[in-house]
Amino acid sequence: MCKEKKIIFRRLMVLTCLIIVSACTNAPNALDPSVTGPQVIVNPEFIRLSVSKLKDTNIVFEGSGFKSGDSVLITLLGPNETKVFVAEAPIKPDGTFKAPVLPLTKFMEILRADVTFDEKFQNVVVISQPPIPKGVYTAKAGSMISKQTAETKLTVKGPTIIDSLKDWIGGLTGKIKHKKEK
Repeated sequence: MCKEKKIIFRRLMVLTCLIIVSACTNAPNALDPSVTGPQVIVNPEFIRLSVSKLKDTNIVFEGSGFKSGDSVLITLLGPNETKVFVAEAPIKPDGTFKAPVLPLTKFMEILRADVTFDEKFQNVVVISQPPIPKGVYTAKAGSMISKQTAETKLTVKGPTIIDSLKDWIGGLTGKIKHKKEK
């Protein structure tokens, strides 16, 4: 009888862990087909300010309800009057767009770092100033000609301990350099 209780307890623990893990994973945002006007979404809903994490994070803004033949510019507006241009894209004939944030933009605009090359022509991120402040940003998609706009939220979080450890290792291997400005 005792063995049966242990087996049932273990199965319940595994099931509980699976439920917790599935509840913690966020489903990607999707455009609302019932909205006829301009709308924009971002996936993922938050990013971390770490070279190693941001490099591997695929940030994509999607929108619909805009006039075709135009293009949009995505701007982040946030704490301390921060204003960062992060993406642009043409609007398709159906009024939709998809604007990924390019790697160079992630490093130069969000992390406020420079990118250079080492002797093997591999990218090296040079950090000389702090990144944009942590907080909740308003991502504003504005069309260039028709002046249509839409907004969504993007949360910027600090690095986790593991992210900081990865960045430290990146510094040891020469992939990340810290430069003090004079």
